Amino acid sequence: MTETASNTSSSGVEVEPSSASPDSSTPQYYTRITPTHGWASLKLRELWDYRELLFFLAWRDVKVRYKQTVLGAAWAVLVPLFTMVVFNVLFGLLMGAQGKPTLEGVPYAIAAYTALVPWQMFATSMGQSSNSLVTNRNMNTKEYLQRLIAPLAPILSALVDFLIAFSILFVLIAFYHMWTDFTFVFSWRLLALPLFVGLAIITALSLSLWLSAANALYRDVRYVIPFLVQILMFLSPVVYTTNSIMKPDTPAWIQIVYNLNPLAGVLQGFRWCLFGQPQIEIWSILASVIGVLVLLVGGAYYFRRMERLFADLA
Repeated sequence: MTETASNTSSSGVEVEPSSASPDSSTPQYYTRITPTHGWASLKLRELWDYRELLFFLAWRDVKVRYKQTVLGAAWAVLVPLFTMVVFNVLFGLLMGAQGKPTLEGVPYAIAAYTALVPWQMFATSMGQSSNSLVTNRNMNTKEYLQRLIAPLAPILSALVDFLIAFSILFVLIAFYHMWTDFTFVFSWRLLALPLFVGLAIITALSLSLWLSAANALYRDVRYVIPFLVQILMFLSPVVYTTNSIMKPDTPAWIQIVYNLNPLAGVLQGFRWCLFGQPQIEIWSILASVIGVLVLLVGGAYYFRRMERLFADLA
């Protein structure tokens, strides 16, 4: 059954009847795509409608990243592994074995690599997602699609690298178990690990929504992103551990700023799931989750509000 009245969705897609042809009594319909106005609906259901395109873009990012490379996907392991070696040697030369900021009974190399793996996923996701609208400009200007998939696809591709790099962590744990007294015990805490992986993904997506929309409008943002990633690394317990900064004599304002950083909760949670330390406080994790959700919802609505300008300015 055909419709006789125009139907307008909140995404700005209108279906209107055209004038009927002389030899046909059935009106012909055409689709008009118009820009959204105000705080439009997020249209999250369209993400499911475009799921095949989302996975295609994610897989394309994986293949392009390692195209014409000698080592291929091994770079997903080598980057955090070499960074861990540099940190291990650097702290060994500057502070000695006793001065390394580590966990009780856990070698510094293992503690650093455990944080570097999720951090690398976050940094890669945010860096690529923030430029996704610019790199996919031709696709965004030629057809209608749910543009939220643009910053989401690089995050899914970075998740593939995360799974590869994370598997090497167990190899390192087995190696240190053979040569030291360090023991790794599987426990119920590992069940909480996917929750912290999800928190890292949501954190990357929430920041990417703000930055990708801003980058499409103001190209200065792309110069800010590497600086922002570097600052977040120093503010997060990647090189150091929570125990080395959350001390009794640490000023209260530093502790508050530290707990407001959602990545601190993610990295602290990874170490807690694997090694049982440092002890995590539920209120600090809840504060991180609430802060990330607020940032995510705000970023999604800002992204949709600015979407009508992407085709002209991206």
